[in-house]
Amino acid sequence: MATGYGEILRARHAARLLVGTLVGRLPNATSAIAIVLFVRAEGATYSLAGALVSVYGVASAVGQPVLGRLVDLFGQPRVQLPAALVSALAMALFAFSGTDPLVLAYAAMVVGGLFTPPLEGGLRALWPSVLRREEQVPAAYAMDAVAQEVMFTVGPLLVTLCAALWSERAALLVMNGVGVLGALSVVVSPPSRAWRSAPREAHWLGALRSPALLVLLGALLFVGIAMGSITVASVPYADAHGGDAVYGWLMAALGLGALVGGLVYGARQWAGVPERRLRVLVAFLAVCYVPLMLMPGAVAMVALATLAGVFLAPVLACAFVIVDRHAPRGTVTEAFSWLVTMFTVGASVGTGVAGPVVEAGGAVWGFAVPGVAGGVSLLVLLVTGRVLAAPAVSAVVASSSENDPNRAAESRFSSEDRA
Repeated sequence: MATGYGEILRARHAARLLVGTLVGRLPNATSAIAIVLFVRAEGATYSLAGALVSVYGVASAVGQPVLGRLVDLFGQPRVQLPAALVSALAMALFAFSGTDPLVLAYAAMVVGGLFTPPLEGGLRALWPSVLRREEQVPAAYAMDAVAQEVMFTVGPLLVTLCAALWSERAALLVMNGVGVLGALSVVVSPPSRAWRSAPREAHWLGALRSPALLVLLGALLFVGIAMGSITVASVPYADAHGGDAVYGWLMAALGLGALVGGLVYGARQWAGVPERRLRVLVAFLAVCYVPLMLMPGAVAMVALATLAGVFLAPVLACAFVIVDRHAPRGTVTEAFSWLVTMFTVGASVGTGVAGPVVEAGGAVWGFAVPGVAGGVSLLVLLVTGRVLAAPAVSAVVASSSENDPNRAAESRFSSEDRA
């Protein structure tokens, strides 16, 4: 396992691009906790903090595919770095102006979210041109998914550390300043500067004109709902079993499970087409959510939370491969950005759904939501199996697949999107 990932990271520019992308995404990964801490330090209410975080999240979800399409049209440096600067300046304005006037605070959230650079989609578009062998790309996607879990675990800790050492305002400024440096590191790299998207057909739907991509986005929406609902259902459980410390352990356990699952998944090559494999992975993901309803003691619950997270990173890594296979020519960054948007929207819907469910039936029914959402995601994939199985128009069909011992012809990675 270590050898495979080490070989990927030893590829020229690979480690720089991965680290730069993670650092560049810190503002987005830490925005919720940074905004809440700052608003409370200003003496405002949690309701206002939540509203500002929601506005930022919605704006980011809207902006990702729009900026992704611009990246496909004009290249990464011309879009990523200006977007990072504008987003950071908007958050700096918020840090210095505070919540008064309120209109300015909301405007800063809108601009900061809308201009969050699509570094995540950009990195996945670069992997095929950076790695030495095509069969390394799925492992790179798995490593990418694992790195996200690390970032979303470490990022909030960095925010609280900055707030403790300096101030909540400083934490907000530092995270966004560091994010600009991360984006800069990516866009000045040779692969980013050399990358050009394939010629694209002019179409207002862009990446969304792919039926297979629409199916995948629908399935990932419900995976996002599952994740968002767990974060809410865990609160009343933690209140009854030890408080904030238990909640922290549950969230960390979800990340640990995803970390382990992603590392194991990416360490080997898998036979067969990824569309069929995704259905199996989503089925396991849904099944592993169900035991959470048992709500045992804190130690056992942490173990169940770890199990619940195991198949998340493999699901995402497999989805990345399918996006690359089915994205229309010249829309790869936009397609990956839509995946980020749909997952974010799903998580927001999950938090909104789980709240009333928990109030009506308690934590046990709150933990039923992720199982149901996972089941619906699987149902979407099963019902639309023929759509996903249809060969992508822009894919390159090989006579045999090194990843398929039966040598069944299948679509390969989109070589048109290489530099």
